[in-house]
Amino acid sequence: MSALSSSNGQRFWLGALHIIPLCLAVFPWGVLTGSMAVSQGFTPLQSIGLSVFLFAGAAQLVTISMVAAGSGFVAICLTILVITAQHLLYALILREHVSSLPLKKRLPVAFLLTDELFALSVGKKSYDFAYLMGAGLCFYLAWIGFTLIGVVLAASVPNLADYHLDFSIVATFIAIVVPMIKRLSSLVGVVIALMLSLVLSSLAVPGAIVIAGLLGMLCAVGVARWRGEAL
Repeated sequence: MSALSSSNGQRFWLGALHIIPLCLAVFPWGVLTGSMAVSQGFTPLQSIGLSVFLFAGAAQLVTISMVAAGSGFVAICLTILVITAQHLLYALILREHVSSLPLKKRLPVAFLLTDELFALSVGKKSYDFAYLMGAGLCFYLAWIGFTLIGVVLAASVPNLADYHLDFSIVATFIAIVVPMIKRLSSLVGVVIALMLSLVLSSLAVPGAIVIAGLLGMLCAVGVARWRGEAL
């Protein structure tokens, strides 16, 4: 039993160690989220609470904007559901690896499942609970800490949003996506999605990012089938 506990402990800390670079990548994003919440009238406790209970950077920024605009609860929930829909795909991919775990272990993994945790885990042959919890908890605590820094800075640094911290959102997803491009089909999908998003956005096409993403995925699937790659 002690050997098993030691092994789990090592896997836990290994997961935490592996996700640290992605934690650092979202530092400006977390600071922006905390400061933006305060600037839009949220109390410091409410601002931190968003990170504690919602724990989704894009969803938090959208929630802050919609609350400030006076949007209703249902509208906010539906919007969050749409912009975080990719987590359903993440869960389906990880399902076969965590389905054997008891519910009390699957639920915390589900809560901690972010773009960053999925990107870290998807290339691993083993999705053990200790590794996922180590990485997930490390990222969770880091995100809360970054949000707290943003809340504190909002009171002492005026117009923090003018420092263009939102660029960290782009940088974070670049850091996530690039290491996952290992086949021609993936490269084609990413390039097409990128180019279409730029063109459609410049033309002010509604839902440009979603359309570009879907077309990029379709092209990636087409190339994979043409080359006989496993999907």
